[in-house]
Amino acid sequence: MSAWNGRTALVTGGSRGISRAISERLARDGMRVGVHYGHDAAAAKETVTAIEAAGGQSFAVHAELGVPGGAEALWAAFDTQADGLDILVNNAGANSRADGITQISEAEFDRLFALNTKAPFFLTRLGLPRLRDGGRIINTSTGLTRGAAKPELIAYAMSKGTLDVFTSTPAKELGPRGITVSAVAPGAVDTEMNAHWLRGEANSGARAAVRAISPLGRVAEADDIGDIVAFLASDNSRWVTGQWIDASGGAYL
Repeated sequence: MSAWNGRTALVTGGSRGISRAISERLARDGMRVGVHYGHDAAAAKETVTAIEAAGGQSFAVHAELGVPGGAEALWAAFDTQADGLDILVNNAGANSRADGITQISEAEFDRLFALNTKAPFFLTRLGLPRLRDGGRIINTSTGLTRGAAKPELIAYAMSKGTLDVFTSTPAKELGPRGITVSAVAPGAVDTEMNAHWLRGEANSGARAAVRAISPLGRVAEADDIGDIVAFLASDNSRWVTGQWIDASGGAYL
């Protein structure tokens, strides 16, 4: 029996890409995983089905984040299927649709901060009464918060930079309850979201460039990030809190 059997995890945006990899890995470790989705019910159902087919336990949770009342709606849906929480993974978010400080619109700026900053803040705040002592909060940041590698993604990096603060400060506040808070910061990952520039013969140059900036010489897969999150969700990470974990394969060295 896994040491993590009986624990419940919630992964926001848990139906595709990195989120799905995290959901499936936590389920393999014995956790019952809530797979949150905002719009793609079919993808969430596919993730839940895959987890259950592998012998795990899972359930789907629907709520649109980044809108008024989104966090409340998510927890209302969660409460119908679970009694308490042990692991909260704030992974749902959005990339930028516009380029740079001179191009991005105010509406696009507000969209990024609503999804990447405001949503995890209030989702976590409302989730704290449900989160059991000794629990884990894991935020998905980005390597772009530690350098100006892509000036065209300034608003996206800014919105994620707030999660770095929303890692170190709550780690101090929640430490007396034995709750740890960590941030995982991926670089470029080969997922459907990045397929338009990272996959296919026409994008072979971009893929080669991504491989070249990592000392490990390859492009990250979603499972690479899922395994890091699984460590932070486990008892093995009990003495790690308030930390920003570079998950870029050394791309920002």
